[in-house]
Amino acid sequence: MFTGIIEQMGTVTALERRGNALRLTVDGGDYVGDAAVGESIAVSGVCLTMTAREDSKFCADVVEETLRKTTLGALRVGDRVNLERPLRADARLGGHIVQGHVDGVGEVVRLAPEADSVMVTFAVPRELARYLVAKGSVAVDGVSLTVVDRTDESFRVTLIPHTRAVTTLGALQVGTRVNIEVDILAKYVEQLVKPYE
Repeated sequence: MFTGIIEQMGTVTALERRGNALRLTVDGGDYVGDAAVGESIAVSGVCLTMTAREDSKFCADVVEETLRKTTLGALRVGDRVNLERPLRADARLGGHIVQGHVDGVGEVVRLAPEADSVMVTFAVPRELARYLVAKGSVAVDGVSLTVVDRTDESFRVTLIPHTRAVTTLGALQVGTRVNIEVDILAKYVEQLVKPYE
């Protein structure tokens, strides 16, 4: 489990196609720390397993389903990615409960500066928008954000200077595609109430 509080950006150093899968290599700098092979790590919001590591670099295998549901298949060498290691049981839950199980892809359709911040509008599929609520949580490329408002096909968030400085969201442009994970609690509630409809 993750919290959507990005602690480091990494750089993609190698991409190797393996049939329908992809071997991804990322340089995470000193953030990789004592991480061991077999440990989970969220890469731009996608929970992956470290399959190899050497010094500050680690590898992860991205399967076909993940490539289909996320933006990882569009990565290029040199791209920056958000990194988050799993939450420790004794740590603060600073963002919200994030599983690293991406629900789909959204796209930036508007950037509107507001003082030092930027209001960003993301277009999302209708089947994802229904889980979003004003003042609720959403993970965008693994970053825990608060939904300002939503429509049936979009939502808005405000990016403060700190978020733009320490995550890849500072480089967003109109047309940028991002990984979206909706709040797991909304999906559980939907499933629990369905039999009573």
